[in-house]
Amino acid sequence: MKLIYDNIIFSLQNAGGISKYWSELIKRLIKKDDIIVTFYESANKNIFRKNLAINFKKESCLNVKTLRYLPFTMKLPANSVFHSSYYRFSLQKNVVNITTVHDFTYEYFRGGIPKYVHKLQKWFAIKNSDGIICVSENTKKDLMKFYPNIEESKIKVIYNGVGNEFRHLNNSKNFLIDKFEVLKNKKYILYVGDRSNYKNFHIAVDVATELKDYFLVVVGKRFNAKEKVILKNIENRIFLFEGISGEELNILYNNAFCFLYPSTYEGFGIPIIEAMRAGCPVISTNRSSIPEIAGDSAILVKNIELHDFINAIKILEDEKERKKIISKGFEQALKFNWDKCFEETYIFYKTVYDKKVKN
Repeated sequence: MKLIYDNIIFSLQNAGGISKYWSELIKRLIKKDDIIVTFYESANKNIFRKNLAINFKKESCLNVKTLRYLPFTMKLPANSVFHSSYYRFSLQKNVVNITTVHDFTYEYFRGGIPKYVHKLQKWFAIKNSDGIICVSENTKKDLMKFYPNIEESKIKVIYNGVGNEFRHLNNSKNFLIDKFEVLKNKKYILYVGDRSNYKNFHIAVDVATELKDYFLVVVGKRFNAKEKVILKNIENRIFLFEGISGEELNILYNNAFCFLYPSTYEGFGIPIIEAMRAGCPVISTNRSSIPEIAGDSAILVKNIELHDFINAIKILEDEKERKKIISKGFEQALKFNWDKCFEETYIFYKTVYDKKVKN
């Protein structure tokens, strides 16, 4: 089987859940000796891509900002499998198209031209795909809601995984050195990832403002002007770490009092499982895919309101309850791993290929 990977996601984001997913598939794909794989990509600074030793071809001289919205332009070998990292497809009739659908944040939370351009792009990719991967049952449900005419038999739910770099560390405080040394002897709440409106970052800030015994540690991009305003009241109790590795993030999980994830919507929610694997208790919401991924191994609040999150933290202040949540988290995290994700994806390629090419 000939497999073509469109690595455009590495040019669209420097980090993020989708590029993490894509890099984990590639790591395992290049170890397969029964498949011929060709990678296409453009220049990028993605933190996950830099750790991949792969050769690639350049698809086009077009700017990535334009290319991202176009079908894949290169002529491909007949009966090859094409899988784009971000909603692109091959127009060739003799190519098997696979699309991964991660979430529906644009459909739910964006507006104006970006929303409709994205919806159109996603629709064309889904419509022209022979096989569709959804990263959770909730994402599949959303897919059927927004695109009810899609043939359900084309859809396969394959959960994301979590990296082996996330694990429990004995004597975890000993790892708080160099840039993390400022966190020694500090009790902190950890917030990781994007801070778009639906992520409710303001809740994390409000919790830290209210609970003055806690510091707030944020992993992600630099604060914008609007965020700096709401951070005024805790400017002496907040730390930001940008562009850190998985191993470094694991240290932060291990030493956090809890991981706070007040998101309204997730296609999967990889950081939830990362935290659980590291032995960090999770506080999140009873929304979208989060209950599906977290199970009963996290404290999930029903309403996205400040007092509900504060009450959740108070529960964790009971050491017995905290240990129980951590123990459940270790068990829940075992259900998700990248090897399983890849093997199920690889089998799906073969299944869809056989259905289209051999029938």
